[in-house]
Amino acid sequence: MGIVAGLDSSSAFTRIVVCDADTGAVLRQGYAPHPVEAKATEIDPQAWLLSLGEAAGGGLLEGVEAIGVSAQQHGLITLDAQGGLVRPALLGNDKRAQVAAADLIDALGGRQAWAEAVGSVPQAAQPVAKLRWLARSEAEAAQRVAAVLQPHDWLVWQLLGRPARRTTDRGGASGTGYWSAATGSYRSDLVELALGHPCALPEVLGPADAAGTTPEGLLISAGTGETMAAAFGLGVGTGDAVVSLGASGSVMAVHHEALADPTGMITSFADATGMQLPVVHTLNAVRALRGTAELLGTADLAELSALALKSTPGSSGLVLLPYLEGERTPQLPHTAGTLSGLRRESMKPEHLARASFEGMLCSLADALDVLRGRGVDVRRVFLLGAAAELPAVQAIAPSIFGTQLVVPQPADYAALGAARQAAWALGAARGTLSPQAPPAWQGAAAQVFEAGEQAAVGKAVRQQYGATRDQIHPGAFSSSV
Repeated sequence: MGIVAGLDSSSAFTRIVVCDADTGAVLRQGYAPHPVEAKATEIDPQAWLLSLGEAAGGGLLEGVEAIGVSAQQHGLITLDAQGGLVRPALLGNDKRAQVAAADLIDALGGRQAWAEAVGSVPQAAQPVAKLRWLARSEAEAAQRVAAVLQPHDWLVWQLLGRPARRTTDRGGASGTGYWSAATGSYRSDLVELALGHPCALPEVLGPADAAGTTPEGLLISAGTGETMAAAFGLGVGTGDAVVSLGASGSVMAVHHEALADPTGMITSFADATGMQLPVVHTLNAVRALRGTAELLGTADLAELSALALKSTPGSSGLVLLPYLEGERTPQLPHTAGTLSGLRRESMKPEHLARASFEGMLCSLADALDVLRGRGVDVRRVFLLGAAAELPAVQAIAPSIFGTQLVVPQPADYAALGAARQAAWALGAARGTLSPQAPPAWQGAAAQVFEAGEQAAVGKAVRQQYGATRDQIHPGAFSSSV
């Protein structure tokens, strides 16, 4: 069918993959860092274009017929009436809007009102909270805002030559805090509540729609957020969950309907295929491993993993509740971590090492249970992140999650998802693919682990963990699990 490209503009770099549109085979790749500090909370979005141009250098895009764009989520680009930037883009890691988010929750009547309205409760990262912060902190700039975009929206708009029509997709829109995955529509009143006046919002395209065509005839697909693009690149479907191991953690699953969760634990994203992608976040994942490694004086996480495997399931009775930075699942923002079960025989480095892995994984299994408790079918779990390669994680996780575990080979899955979207839009435009069925690319190469006979052992470990959690934080999960 041709050649397509997917570009992923993350918080620190741009990656581009050029793929065969029929099979998904990667033909060539490009990479360039963003010319700014990765931890910046504001940026001139022109830096993304400079990085894109560098990554695409050397004729990388020669022969490409369509491009898909994936980008970091929760960024906010504000435009004036002439389409110029009002101020630098606010990025997802900006925490200044925490008070603004709390104000918005109260202004609409509480967490349940927000969950029912748009499927999520305002967090500092979301564009709706950033708009509220802007209105309160930079009133003059806020008054000039005539339109808002997210990073992938802005890049698509730039690639198309800044047309009058501005677009986004379901996945990106579902993270804004003013678009509902359940109804498929904006709540413009929430934008006005946050900003103080109405502004233009991008048109929400369907999964196989094209945002437009460049004067050179290059088709640009709708684009999407990194989370949705990575899920699409992995090839996950109904019955699959994805557990991401970063400093914090997340659990998401493909589901047929949006979930309104009055507790706010579930965020109802839309995916890149027309399905739903409910997500549950934890504040603590690999940071618990790193903290334990520092405490024990191990050189790195690989050494901590080897030490943990010298212990046995249950860590000789030690239980680590890894709530080191407070926690979102369960909602315990002001709590701290807990180490329980100390006895003379359990006070050995290998037991504490294993307890850190079991605590991290049990916490993520709690998050998975929040989804299962709402009817989400989970038959296998994809485990992402560098820590997924650790032998202790691969040995312990299948029994803790109680299902098949898939550890994909490291790859640029967000860029691959963007390329797959481009192939879909190209095929739909030419009539060779149905708008309801994406191209059947080969799934990710992966290691597969089964719980097998260890499922009962994992259940016992989780019971030990749950008993400790419920004793220290009674009722924390009573409304969701």
